[in-house]
Amino acid sequence: MDELPGGLGTSASLALRLGQAIFAVASLLFMCLDIEFYSYTAFCFLVTIMGLVIPWSLTLAAVDAFSVFVKRPTRQPGLLSIIIIGDWVLSFLSLAASSSTASVSDLLMASNGSFCTANLCTRYQLSAAMAFLSWFLSFASSLFNLWLLPTA
Repeated sequence: MDELPGGLGTSASLALRLGQAIFAVASLLFMCLDIEFYSYTAFCFLVTIMGLVIPWSLTLAAVDAFSVFVKRPTRQPGLLSIIIIGDWVLSFLSLAASSSTASVSDLLMASNGSFCTANLCTRYQLSAAMAFLSWFLSFASSLFNLWLLPTA
């Protein structure tokens, strides 16, 4: 079991990292199209966490791209442990942010448009969906790397 698909330094890991970054950027774009998101703490939390996920994912995508193109995997146990811990922390924070954003936007939609219009609340829900997809890819990546840790 020399190369685990999705583990650090593989093309599958590169695809997972790029997917995380793309969905996090999409979540930020849907949320930040309107300035009214500052009124709700859950929305600010989502913007903050997605702002952390983007550079984390792009940095690790660069590490994966280097490993794929140079054909030299980076599998030091210390580095892998730091990546796993960072992935776990960011994945649980992004799950919390996407869940809280989804619940607040659902509550706002249930208020019959008195707090936000249907179009605006739909954008908030799309932002939460994109954040959830980013979480899913981040969690999958952390599980692949956790599986790889004993062999490093």
